[in-house]
Amino acid sequence: MIVARLSFVTLPVAIAFLLTALLYPITSRLRRAGFRPIYATWTTMLVALAFIGGLGFLIGNRANDEFPGLVAQIQQTARDVQAWLLTGPLHLREAQIADFVEELTRQINEQRSQITDTVLTGATALVEALAAIVLLLFVTFFLLKDGDRIWGWFLRAFGGAADRVDRAGRAAWRTLSHYVLGTVAVAAVHALVIGIVLAGMRVPLWAPLAVLIFFASFIPIVGIFFAGGVATLVVFGSQGWVYALIFVGVLVVEQQLENHVLQPLIVGRALEFHPLAIIIVLAVGGILGGIAGAVVAVPVTAVIYRALPELRRDRPVEPPRPVEPDPPEPEPSPGAGDAAPAGPNR
Repeated sequence: MIVARLSFVTLPVAIAFLLTALLYPITSRLRRAGFRPIYATWTTMLVALAFIGGLGFLIGNRANDEFPGLVAQIQQTARDVQAWLLTGPLHLREAQIADFVEELTRQINEQRSQITDTVLTGATALVEALAAIVLLLFVTFFLLKDGDRIWGWFLRAFGGAADRVDRAGRAAWRTLSHYVLGTVAVAAVHALVIGIVLAGMRVPLWAPLAVLIFFASFIPIVGIFFAGGVATLVVFGSQGWVYALIFVGVLVVEQQLENHVLQPLIVGRALEFHPLAIIIVLAVGGILGGIAGAVVAVPVTAVIYRALPELRRDRPVEPPRPVEPDPPEPEPSPGAGDAAPAGPNR
């Protein structure tokens, strides 16, 4: 219970660190261009919000235009499937299909009360999600604006161990930045390729599906199975099983190229986990925090994995500087010691 309650704070803070790693290069560039920290931070936040808002507006308009056509295509595909069940090798009767539909309807009606409770719970979750988004934006803003000052204040609590903690924190931040920027690049390539394939097949809602694949790429292994499955169902419902098989083939090939070319080349050594470790980390993150927990589970584990060796490692001992020899004394000038003594005074 305590872990579930704390997740409403820890998850937004963890996601804020991911967003900070993604947006900090923009803020840093603006600061080098002469912007004050407050202005650079506000500009970065407004640009990010404008990009997300514009993308959501375009996708929403496109989905609103294409959704009726998708429904009509799915209805036609359902009629084709029904005809195949009647005339195909299964030779089902219409009464059997009607019984199946009636049973499915009955199961839905029996679960109506549970669905209603879920809707009420979903309203509560919506309020909690809005509060978490506000916390996320506040944390991201102050990390972008005062991240170095916050880190310096944090280090003062460790006294003599501050140097060791500082090295661990900087190693963790480099890992997080590398992971986030590399994952965003890989996800963008993945979404672009799949979006082009879906658009070439004239699949409705290809743009929202490409965005879904982009965000699902942040959940290793599991995310692409979910997003790819949804896209395959849409392709099957709108274009038939032939196009669906072709899309699955393209998805498998593209996924192999991502795993063996893009991930090692772009993300590099920021994440060196065995697939079994990734599955376990995703399972723990999903149980503790749902989808958001699965998103942050892998980068958080990678950060801890890179920071622990720096905490254990002692500061390297600098070799002693070589002792410089004293400069040689100047030699006496020739004939200075042979001068004749002065004679007696007269």
